[in-house]
Amino acid sequence: MNNKSLITRPHSSDAPEIQISKKAPDASTTALSLAGLLTLASAGCGGGGGDSQSTNVNPSSSTASSVAPQPLTKTQAAGFLLQAQFTATDDEISSVISSGYDAWLTSQFNKTIDQTGAQWLTTSGHTTPKNDGNYFNPVFGDWMAWNQLLTGTGQVRKRLALALSEFFVVSLNPIDGFWPPMLIANYWDLLNTKAFDNFRNLLEDISLNPAMGFFLNTKGNLKEDIASGRVPDENYAREIMQLFTIGLYELNLDGTLKTNAQGNPIETYVQSDITNLARVFTGYNWDYSKVTQQYGFESYPVPSPEFTSGRMAFDSRKHSNLAVNFLGTNIPENTPGAEALRIALDTLFNHANTGPFFAKQMIQRLVTSNPSPAYVARVATVFNNNGSGVRGDLKAVWRAILTDTEARTLHNNNIAGKLREPIVRLTQIARTFNVSSTNGKWEIYDLSNADTGLGQAPLRSPSVFNFFRPGYVPPNTTIAAQGLLAPEFQLHNETSTAGYINFVTFFIKSGYSDVKLNLSAIESLATDAKALVDWLNLHLTANQLSSATKNLIQQSLEANPLTSASSTNAKYDRLYAAILLVAASPEYLIQK
Repeated sequence: MNNKSLITRPHSSDAPEIQISKKAPDASTTALSLAGLLTLASAGCGGGGGDSQSTNVNPSSSTASSVAPQPLTKTQAAGFLLQAQFTATDDEISSVISSGYDAWLTSQFNKTIDQTGAQWLTTSGHTTPKNDGNYFNPVFGDWMAWNQLLTGTGQVRKRLALALSEFFVVSLNPIDGFWPPMLIANYWDLLNTKAFDNFRNLLEDISLNPAMGFFLNTKGNLKEDIASGRVPDENYAREIMQLFTIGLYELNLDGTLKTNAQGNPIETYVQSDITNLARVFTGYNWDYSKVTQQYGFESYPVPSPEFTSGRMAFDSRKHSNLAVNFLGTNIPENTPGAEALRIALDTLFNHANTGPFFAKQMIQRLVTSNPSPAYVARVATVFNNNGSGVRGDLKAVWRAILTDTEARTLHNNNIAGKLREPIVRLTQIARTFNVSSTNGKWEIYDLSNADTGLGQAPLRSPSVFNFFRPGYVPPNTTIAAQGLLAPEFQLHNETSTAGYINFVTFFIKSGYSDVKLNLSAIESLATDAKALVDWLNLHLTANQLSSATKNLIQQSLEANPLTSASSTNAKYDRLYAAILLVAASPEYLIQK
């Protein structure tokens, strides 16, 4: 390589000018500088896309459009895998090619859970009080969450549970008292257990879950009291409508807004609907009757954590017996609590908005930020009826999302794809390179600080609105000018860009605490920069790196020539640099 700078400016009018030194640097310095350059370039990137010709594909047909044939190439299989789960290993790619999309998904739906989060906490000794304060310290919940994401089979279930956790949000942040780790573990386990069930069953289980009860105030929610002026807490009643089922405005089947005669959106509910629905969610509290032991610890009793699992207990004496009128449904006064809950949840589940509202956001989480209305309509239609008269069949919904023609042809659409969120990036890199814990503790803490971490962490949302909103549009960008959405870009700024590069640089080379990568799968490629980049391109991006980006990375790696006689340290420095450069490239960050 000569001493001329490779690039003097990223392809983004909004990105600051960065100069790469003209002095031939060592591999790690070159990689870090170029990684920053590539990542900043993604800020103005509308999507990656290899070298195939881009066309603005916007399917208009609302008829079912699944891809029946088996994938013909490794690229197709890898692209599918990276939407359905976290990794695309050689064995996984071969499995998809041999069985086809549908059969492969069926095999994944049939997989059982290896170990739940609650089981991991128990076997790790975190459910018996210790001097480290494990009965109130939330960090063990972080360890649990990362252990769940980074280990075990059944990746599809875990990937979909992560998507559900960003829709039905519960955060570890505000949970205090006894056993926050077990509370959040049991919520995570619920999402995993019900990921392939029915939306209606999932909705009821999350409504009665102890962690959700704490997070959105149904725990200890009391009926009205005329004398004191007390009224039921309305938090969950509001959020179950706004965020978990029907949204703020009436929708067409394709997710577009319905409008009134004046062209304005039509609100789905008003304040009186919230006030009435809140009565349904009174009388619930944590079920301390499940507790099997009281530990005399630090001069006060600590209950065993059984109350964190299952459903909250119901006390009819604390439940409102007033009539409930919401969304056109009447629940008569003195209706028993369980029946009132059933009617309320059925009303929300059967609302015309629920299918398209849920469908569009799950497409955004898994496939693309800007699905066509026709794509949303196809998935919402499956939500409404799986073909056998069943509404809310989640397996059918996931299948519809992942096998749709639009999902399988993103590389042909120049506005398709999405910014790969930081949790998914780290999980993919870790799993691809056989991550392990040297002591079995999985001591990865809350990484939601953008300066020192990823700017995001599982089950650590700053609010019920997740780390990013589904309708977010980054201001003053080409994305905004084109009228597009980019939810994950709410996490993307100069601080998070630097934080991501710094964190990944350290993680690839040194791991995080006891969590380490194993690069033996690519060790033999260290002396062949082209083969190394090609391997990373397939397994990390599904061959979405452009020729220009591949050449840029290859030239950077070859700035320090290696031979079979080179030191092991030199070879591994090249491996570290290669992974970093791919992980910082626009075509990796924008998943298609």
